[in-house]
Amino acid sequence: MTATIPDREGTEASVTAPQAPAPTPARRRRATPTPAPSLARPPRPGDDLWTVVSAGGAMVALVCLWVLAQVLFLSGLSQARSQDLLYSELRTSIAGDPNIVAPVGPTVPVGDPVALLSIPRLGVSQVVVEGTSSADTLAGPGHLRRTVLPGQTGTSVVMGRAATYGAPFAEIGELRPGDTIDVTMAQGSVTYEVVDVRRAGDPLPQPLPAGQSRLVLATATGSGPLAALTPGDVLYVDADAPKGFNPPSGLPTAVPESEQLMQNDPGVYPLLALHLALLLAVTLGIVAARQRWSAPLVWIVATPVALALAWSTTDVVMRLLPNVV
Repeated sequence: MTATIPDREGTEASVTAPQAPAPTPARRRRATPTPAPSLARPPRPGDDLWTVVSAGGAMVALVCLWVLAQVLFLSGLSQARSQDLLYSELRTSIAGDPNIVAPVGPTVPVGDPVALLSIPRLGVSQVVVEGTSSADTLAGPGHLRRTVLPGQTGTSVVMGRAATYGAPFAEIGELRPGDTIDVTMAQGSVTYEVVDVRRAGDPLPQPLPAGQSRLVLATATGSGPLAALTPGDVLYVDADAPKGFNPPSGLPTAVPESEQLMQNDPGVYPLLALHLALLLAVTLGIVAARQRWSAPLVWIVATPVALALAWSTTDVVMRLLPNVV
């Protein structure tokens, strides 16, 4: 708007009235982006309990399945490995290695090889170990320590398993009178001839004539679909030889009850408790690890450890079963 104002000289001058400044546009505020929703599921009550239950259940299933597989199938591999080592040791001792004492008795360290037993009709060839406890017969047939060694003059008793750990005596019930059994030991070789196959309660064989040698094989037997694992009887095979090697004097007159036929090893309970404690420790370790890492990664690392412990635990458990099963 323009107004006319006369000046001091009477002239008019135009003055332009000041205009109000144009309003300043308001500063636009930067919009804060809305965070995307998280895809991770928030922990819910009971997750920790589920981890414990699932890990514990998986460990129990793993150990149980492994025990079953080992008893029925894998124990044969373990026994075969033991037989290879025993055969090498026996061959070296028979060859006259001065660093190894030949096993001729009257006492031999428990677990040492004492003879090679061969049954041609059955295709059986086994190294006999000293001792008949359930721990000794895991490696092969065991020699009853209160009897002379196989091949020596007198009666020698050898016990073997019928169902597990190679089952070396599973088929000795098929032997018939006249079949031969060969024994090789530090003093030489002897061939026996089967004279009888009997069970508990059957008549005992005739007394052995002086100078002769008798070999008695003993194992478990039963009836039904699970006869091998649930034996209810004992099977004996008597075999005689016209001559044997002279045994040294000083033979033990008694052995612990755990080395008698169809007995177990009750002294193994502390060792079993240790193995179970280790299995529990591995289970708790798996539970703790699954709180931080993925389940597949945890099981990849833990499974070999769990299987090794399960294998060792099964060997201990087998010592609670009869020594010829």
